[in-house]
Amino acid sequence: YVVQLIRVGENSGELDAMLTRAAAHLEQSRNLRLMVANAMAYPVIVVVLAVGVSAFMVLSVIPKIERFLAGGGRSLPALTQTLLDLSNWLRDYLPEVAAGLLAVLAGGWILYRWPPGRLWMDAASLRIPVAGAVLRTAGTAAFARGMGILLESGVGLIESLHTAEQLVRNRALSRRVLAAREAVTRGETLAEGLTGHREFLPMLPRMVAVGEATGALGRTLNDLAAFHEGQLVAIVRRLGVVIEPVLILAVGGIVGFVYVAFFVALFSLATGTH
Repeated sequence: YVVQLIRVGENSGELDAMLTRAAAHLEQSRNLRLMVANAMAYPVIVVVLAVGVSAFMVLSVIPKIERFLAGGGRSLPALTQTLLDLSNWLRDYLPEVAAGLLAVLAGGWILYRWPPGRLWMDAASLRIPVAGAVLRTAGTAAFARGMGILLESGVGLIESLHTAEQLVRNRALSRRVLAAREAVTRGETLAEGLTGHREFLPMLPRMVAVGEATGALGRTLNDLAAFHEGQLVAIVRRLGVVIEPVLILAVGGIVGFVYVAFFVALFSLATGTH
């Protein structure tokens, strides 16, 4: 992307303007990525802590509770016994569970590094509820912003599509850009090359058709990119608001289940009921 703008700047004698435009775009992309990363940092930290708390309870707290309750010499309530059975199973098969998780992660990494596997995983990610909408919005914004700036800078349509194909990280989206470039090479319009496919958001081919009809495709794509970037910010913020209480409830449910099972057992031992 930057190389394309530099080439245009050198040929047109406006290298300083092209470098300024490239720097502004890179800074904007960086800020958008940081915003998404910061919004998702809290949920990730909570998930890590939840896994840590659960592991500590299973491996340390629950075995001590089991030894304490076993001293009562009575059968335990079903809720407490279920908790103890689950804890014992996890401790007995912890190496196998860990090995299975590592095997799944290694298999996923190998599949991701294999080009056909990477294409399948990227295409599947676009169909995941909620996350797929975020990825499609981000991909549409990235494609529209890159194409808009390249076209307004004087880069040809075919060359801009070739560059945009490399700008989009998702391989399914990149393949769609390649198909659109081949369609334009055959004499079709860019809107026709993008229509009828669900990788990008449906507004993209419609606005591309408007831009091609009015002769202002670059400006139209930049406006479309600004709209979708705003949508992406709003989606991520809403997800942050929703995910936080869900994770708190999940962690509280894990801890609460252990405490309820423990106190039910204590009540059973104290009263002689089951």
